[in-house]
Amino acid sequence: MFMTTQLTNLHIETLAVHAGFHIDPQTKSLSQPIHMATTFEHPADSALNDGYLYQRYTNPTQEQLEIALGLLEGGGEALFFATGLAAAAAMLHTLKPGDRVILADDTYFAIRKLFVDEGGRMGLRCELVDLTDHSAVQTALMQPAALVWMETPSNPLIKVTDVEYVAKLAKAAGAKSVVDATFATPILLKPLALGVDVVLHSTTKYLSGHSDNMGGSLITRDAALRARLFELRKLLGGTASPFAAWLTLRGIRTLPCRLAWHCDSAEKIAAFLASHMGVEKTHYPGLPSHAGHEIAARQMQRFGGMLSLQVKGDRTRAILVASRLRLFTNATSLGSTESLVEHRQSVEGPTSTTPDNLLRLSVGLEHVDDLIADLAQALAA
Repeated sequence: MFMTTQLTNLHIETLAVHAGFHIDPQTKSLSQPIHMATTFEHPADSALNDGYLYQRYTNPTQEQLEIALGLLEGGGEALFFATGLAAAAAMLHTLKPGDRVILADDTYFAIRKLFVDEGGRMGLRCELVDLTDHSAVQTALMQPAALVWMETPSNPLIKVTDVEYVAKLAKAAGAKSVVDATFATPILLKPLALGVDVVLHSTTKYLSGHSDNMGGSLITRDAALRARLFELRKLLGGTASPFAAWLTLRGIRTLPCRLAWHCDSAEKIAAFLASHMGVEKTHYPGLPSHAGHEIAARQMQRFGGMLSLQVKGDRTRAILVASRLRLFTNATSLGSTESLVEHRQSVEGPTSTTPDNLLRLSVGLEHVDDLIADLAQALAA
């Protein structure tokens, strides 16, 4: 069995199988035990405790997952949260009134709402900027900022941000930089290696991979920031259950092979949609026509399993196409074994900036020919 210190020079497929893994010393089982305890024995003077105290602080199962997440990101220290939004809320609470925050204009709508609405009530100054536009980034960061929030590929327009470029400008402006890399996962993108301070994942998605578990994570190499985020998780109550940690750790074991299949199928589906007469535009960074194709090819290992399309027509036409799909289930979320479709404007509500003819696709593990046939029959209606 590999020790954690021996896992630094292995391929990521090997890391995914072995990171955070240990043989149970009592039973010798290869499946990790789940420590469900909410409380742990400690000395009468609890200040002297050098073990576990209370599940809300941390627990053994969660720590095994955090080891794995840190190794997958290339050596950062991870924190696991109840949801991706809980992780984002912890980052929000590292800021103070008057701080200036730069958000990607296509940031996931719930995180955008969290920072703009709730952050605004806290006295933050939040600005939405197209971070794929280098001149816009330069202009925005000519003034000091506290935080720059990237998301690449973005949800739902699949925009690609030049992570290294933006992180460098953020640092020069005195800002911490965050990348929400949920669509990319640690397999496809390594933001810490590109100079980013914090990486966020909604582990509900590809990392867990089966539509049956929620979680979020933050990974950083900044020890002081991690300590602050640890305290915020404890105080805000964003700790996930040990069972959620265990399911995420299990999902990681198969992530590389699942993601390879997702990517293979998404590339073929994107090519089909890009040439279809009933599609106005296909958003997928693997297409040479995509505005961020060259950047994605440089900073990502593959182009991912997420894409979106704008059908020819209006909102009514898009919803008709979605309703006719048989293998793509109309459902929220992404990154699981089954293929999903969603009319994002309907989900995001009246303040949505998503085009009304856009459908987001999460490509699952079904045979790609069946998925293309399903899209073909729905678009033919």
